Amino acid sequence: MKHTRLLLFLICLLGGTFVHGQTAPTLTEADYERAAAMLDGNLARFVDGDIDPKWLPDNRLWYQLLTEDKAEFKLFDPATKKWVTADTKAALFEKAAAQPEPKRPSRDEVVSPDGKYIAFIRDWNLWVRDSTSGKEMALTTDGVKDFGYATDNAGWKHSDRPILSWSPDSKKIATFQQDQRHVQDMYLVETKVGAPELQAWKYPLPGDSAIIQIHRVIIDLTTGKPKMVRLKMGPDARRGTLCDDIACDGTLGDVEWSEDGKQLAFVSTSRDHKEAHVRIANTETGAVRDVFEEIVDTQYESGQGTANWSYLSGSNEIIWYSERSDWGHLYLYDATSGQLKNQITSGDYVVRQVLHVDEKARVVYFIASGREGGNPYYRYLYRVNLNGRGLTLLTPETGDHAVQFSPNHQYFLDAYSQPDVPPIFQVKNTKGKQIATLEKTDLSRLQATGWQPPTPFSVRSADDRWDLYGLLYTPTDLDSTKTYPVIVYIYPGPQGGSVRSWSFQAGRRDNQALAELGFVVMELEGSCNPNRSKSFHDACYGDMSQNTLPDQVAGLRQLANRYAFLDLDRVGIWGHSGGGFATVSAMFKYPDFFKVGIAESGNHDNRNYEDDWGERYVGLEVPAEQGNTNYGLQANQLYAKDLKGDLLLVHGGLDDNVPPYNSYLVADALIKANKDFDMLVLPNARHGYGKDSYYMMRRRWDYFVEHLMHATPPDAFEITIQDDPRIKSEESE
Repeated sequence: MKHTRLLLFLICLLGGTFVHGQTAPTLTEADYERAAAMLDGNLARFVDGDIDPKWLPDNRLWYQLLTEDKAEFKLFDPATKKWVTADTKAALFEKAAAQPEPKRPSRDEVVSPDGKYIAFIRDWNLWVRDSTSGKEMALTTDGVKDFGYATDNAGWKHSDRPILSWSPDSKKIATFQQDQRHVQDMYLVETKVGAPELQAWKYPLPGDSAIIQIHRVIIDLTTGKPKMVRLKMGPDARRGTLCDDIACDGTLGDVEWSEDGKQLAFVSTSRDHKEAHVRIANTETGAVRDVFEEIVDTQYESGQGTANWSYLSGSNEIIWYSERSDWGHLYLYDATSGQLKNQITSGDYVVRQVLHVDEKARVVYFIASGREGGNPYYRYLYRVNLNGRGLTLLTPETGDHAVQFSPNHQYFLDAYSQPDVPPIFQVKNTKGKQIATLEKTDLSRLQATGWQPPTPFSVRSADDRWDLYGLLYTPTDLDSTKTYPVIVYIYPGPQGGSVRSWSFQAGRRDNQALAELGFVVMELEGSCNPNRSKSFHDACYGDMSQNTLPDQVAGLRQLANRYAFLDLDRVGIWGHSGGGFATVSAMFKYPDFFKVGIAESGNHDNRNYEDDWGERYVGLEVPAEQGNTNYGLQANQLYAKDLKGDLLLVHGGLDDNVPPYNSYLVADALIKANKDFDMLVLPNARHGYGKDSYYMMRRRWDYFVEHLMHATPPDAFEITIQDDPRIKSEESE
């Protein structure tokens, strides 16, 4: 009897150290070092020939080439096919008699096309400075706090860079006076010794009765004293066709000048992004006429990465982008009558970016994906006549093509690769003829370290409607006879996805690092992510709380049927921002599937996040069942009572993108539901965590090791990134 009890005791004791037939390990510092070695910053020094060419104004290009035993600088002239090489950048430019690259202005300044003027904001007004004499001139004088000119200081943006568009001849500026006087403030408190410092700025939210509005103006610099022309129209919503707002990537979006600067074409977008009104203004009188409009049921967007509409003032036409056929394509309109002349592109593929329009030749060059078969996210370059004829593929090599045109648009640089195939860099002319191969990336030294690329895969969507694509990361010492816990890295979009770039990258986030610790990591582009059909992108329109989660679960189950080493009894999930929102949603709504979650900086209740993002993908806030609203029903804290697994909430205390109150709402609900959870606040961190990012990465590793692997991590490991010894500083050149 004593022996039986002892045996049962030993079985129970040993059972606590076994997981699915495998001993729960204690991970060492060496294990973590091996994982850290798989971070992109530590892999780069083993990659040879992965270049970053830049075009010069004279249509030559230069780059630094790094190989195992040397670093050199090269310059190539596609017109003569001649090369110049040197040991330093300065020597290269001297040997090639090349003008140095223009000095970049301050990030808070915008230089005119001719380089004569530098525009900046001072005391809510727009100014310019003569780049030669330094003389300054106020272009506006009546700007006041919260009703200033060219300002970009609301929502998650609060920079001092002026938002404007110079005319081609540098004589006029298109901008706006931004009215946010009626918008409430957002508050954050900086942690420091003594009294805390309050930070406050304008931050509109969904459900606000009124939003930020812009009053469009034209400023003429040719009249001695600056002349302002206010467009004869009511104010526009601060919205854009490409980005959430009109200030896209630090520039004024949705405006196109005529060649002579006398006309300005622009698009007015409604608050909910469902209406796009194309208009043309007389820049001398301010008169505005409507040309045509596009009204959709969900949200209108003009492309990905570039607003794909153009004003052709020479022929008085407008190239317009529309998804009316369920696919993003180009259409040609008469700019006087507003009538459709013809469709330029058509078919079951997506025009992603218009790169160049040759008005004289009546040809448009554009990036598209999905036409060549295979992975629908791979980008290819095409040209087509404006009448819709003569469609030509200019980059036929299989892969994802990153294209840069030369300044004169006679040549283009083509860097193409796949997630598991390194890039090749070519120069071609606009007919697709290859001029030269610059470099082929060599991974020999990288592969010698034991590195391996992720495995591309495809699965069916949860509703069996679409093929979905993703990447799988496995340990380099994978033993297929064992099973491994699985981690889902998620970013649900809808403006982006988990994989994002399908070009080659030696390291993607810490996916392979986590795999080295003994996990399998999956990232999957779910339905609702962009760059596919309109219906694909709109799969979760109106309800972002879906977060692509049905596809993530269905995809993992399909992969488990292929790979027996996937342990679906041990599935974790993590994500940042929208991925943090998705992670908490996964833990609350799929509590028996997702056992561990790490939610970083999640927008858990979009009533607490900037208005223009939520209203773009959910629409306006409206009443819903049980006295709630459509936004309220999607808020994560509503489902806190359903948590079963281990959850870590993380947020930066000074997050001015997704304010930390989003995570506090979830924490408060979990407390009220009497649920155990973990929380980490990085007191003075912004949205991306900055200098605290590697600390957070290590904590992420620890949390999955402890709670998903049921193992013990090393104590207080510190992640470090090794410098690339081949890279010389500017001073050493």
